[in-house]
Amino acid sequence: MQRNSMMYLAGALVFASLVAAVHAQQYPVKPIRWVTGGGPDSMARILGQRFTDAWGQQVVVDERGGGGGMLSGEAVARAVPDGYTLLLATGTHTINPNFFRLTYDMVRDFTPITLIATIPFVLAVHPSLPVKTVNDLVKLAKARPGELNYTSGGNGSPGHLICEMFKTMTGVNMVHVPYKTVAQGVTGLIAGQAQVMFAVGPSAVPQIQAGRIRGIAVTTLKRSKSLPDLPTVAESGLPGFEAPAWNGILAPAGTPATVVNKINAEVLKNLKQQEFLDKIAVLGFEPVGSTPAEFGDFVKAELVKWAKVAKDSGARAD
Repeated sequence: MQRNSMMYLAGALVFASLVAAVHAQQYPVKPIRWVTGGGPDSMARILGQRFTDAWGQQVVVDERGGGGGMLSGEAVARAVPDGYTLLLATGTHTINPNFFRLTYDMVRDFTPITLIATIPFVLAVHPSLPVKTVNDLVKLAKARPGELNYTSGGNGSPGHLICEMFKTMTGVNMVHVPYKTVAQGVTGLIAGQAQVMFAVGPSAVPQIQAGRIRGIAVTTLKRSKSLPDLPTVAESGLPGFEAPAWNGILAPAGTPATVVNKINAEVLKNLKQQEFLDKIAVLGFEPVGSTPAEFGDFVKAELVKWAKVAKDSGARAD
C-alpha cells in the first residue's frame, strides 16, 4: 500500500513537471503583468507594447507607486513564478536594502532576465554658481565647507547616494536638502534653494537646454549621446566614478528557464531594431542587453557598491 502511494506521488510529480514544461514552451498563453515602481514606467510601456505585438498577449503595466520601489518589489517577489508577473527593476531596488527593512531579498527572491538600458545622471548646478567643471565645484565646495546645498528626490534615493559617493571621493562637505520627488528636487535647484544635484537625464536635459540649470558632467563611463558636450565625472578627475540609472527585468525566483530565455531573446531582438532604439533614445536611454547571468552579476555588484557607499558616508533615510 505504501509502495503504491509512493509510486502515485512520484507519478504525480512527474506529470506536474511535464505540464509546467509544456506551459513554459507555449508561453505566453494569457496576459502578462509588468509591475513598476521606484522609477518612471516608460520602458515597460514601450517594450510591453512590443511584447504584445510579438506574442499576441496583452502586457498590462501595473504601476505600484509609493514606497520607493518596495511595493513593486514585494508584489513580484511573492508572485507565482510562471513568467506572468515581471518587475521593471531600477537602481532604486538595489539601494533600498541599505535604508529600509524589506520583506524580500533582491538576490534570493528574483530570477534575473536582462539589463535593458542605462540612463546617465547629470551633475547639475544652479546657474549662479561660478563653476563649469567638476574640478571647479570641488574647489568651491572645499573653500566653503558646509555652505553648499545639494538636493535629491528624497532620503535614500539614487540621487542622494550618488552625491554621498561624490562627497566621499572628493572630500567635500555639502548639506543634503531632500525633496519628495526628483521633479520637486529639480524645481528646488532651479529656484536656488539648493545649488547642486545629480538629476536623472530626462528630468535634467530640458532644464539644461532652457538655461535654467547648468550641466557639468554625466555619471556614465562614456559620454551621453543626449549630452555629448558634457564630460563624464570619471574623466573629470574621479576615475572609476560610475552611477547610471538603469532598467532591467526581474521575475520571481523559480521562473522556468525557457520563459526567462524567451523574454530575454525578445528584449535583445528589440535592442537591434532602429525604430525601438530611436524611441528610447528620446528618453535618454542607452541600450545594453545582457544574458540572465550577466544581469544577475550586475545586480549583485550594485548591491555591494551601494552598501559600501551607505556605510562609508553614514547616509540615513530619516
